[in-house]
Amino acid sequence: MWLVSQFLSFALFNAVWSGDSEACRANPDGACWSFIRAKLNYLQYGAYPATERWRADLTQVIGVVLIAWLLWRNAPRRNTAALLFFGVYPIVGFTLLRGVEAIGLPVIDTTLWGGMMITLLMSVVGIVFSLPLGVVLALGRRSELPMVKAVCVFYIEVVRGVPFITVLFMANFMMPLFVPEALTPDRLLRPMIATALFSAAYMAEVVRAGLQAIPKGQYEGAQSLGIGYFTMMRLIILPQALTIVIPGIVSTFIGLFKDTTLVAIVGIADFLRAVETARIDPNWAGPTISSTGYLFAAIIYWFFCFGMSRYSQSVERHLARGHKS
Repeated sequence: MWLVSQFLSFALFNAVWSGDSEACRANPDGACWSFIRAKLNYLQYGAYPATERWRADLTQVIGVVLIAWLLWRNAPRRNTAALLFFGVYPIVGFTLLRGVEAIGLPVIDTTLWGGMMITLLMSVVGIVFSLPLGVVLALGRRSELPMVKAVCVFYIEVVRGVPFITVLFMANFMMPLFVPEALTPDRLLRPMIATALFSAAYMAEVVRAGLQAIPKGQYEGAQSLGIGYFTMMRLIILPQALTIVIPGIVSTFIGLFKDTTLVAIVGIADFLRAVETARIDPNWAGPTISSTGYLFAAIIYWFFCFGMSRYSQSVERHLARGHKS
């Protein structure tokens, strides 16, 4: 109760909600939310040109609509939503954010991208690609083909045996050495690839646990009916296995979302780096500026992680009712 009272006193009751930096300097006992208000655009977009920020807003709105369409269990035509999100949206999003001169959109270099826009982009790309890659790796690890199994086991164990920071450095500095200069990935694309590949190794172990939990009779029953391997996995085994490991999958997604803060070490100005840059602005120097910035970052990260956790719990309850009925 004492900790809660101290937190509420700092965050709400004694906080500065309006005014300039002078008002914050005069109040060392409360958060300076006027600082967050003044820096909100920078925290959201980084150095993305102000006149073109509508493109980032439109990209995020389209993404939110498609994700909501996918996650709403009673929504009509969810297959169409999946096709649009995984097939069309990446192209549309890249075109809007990056720009194409031919259609009248100025090209915005990725060095100007930053803030929450980068964090959401890294997270969505990592989540979207790590799950299917993890499923493929998990199936490969359980394959009866020695070469396929050996390759998957080697990849999973090597990636899980090194820190994420090492993978980011490898992708950022060594990936250009292995491809022709004309095909060198963009400085933003490299950590995206590293994030997806790193998370896929952990996702593979989560999915493998679900596959091992499926009774052997499920496999034998499908084979006795003459169902092929890929059809059996797609329609019988994987749906059950993924249902079992929903908590593990969501836990991996949450960890991935928080791990995106590490991309700052390779020069990507994500949301947390934007907070750190904003708090050292000499025009806003004050006793509670840093505390306010980090508190705001904590609230934002908690909001997204808690939302993913609650949705996974609702899915678990829904599936449990389905099994009972």
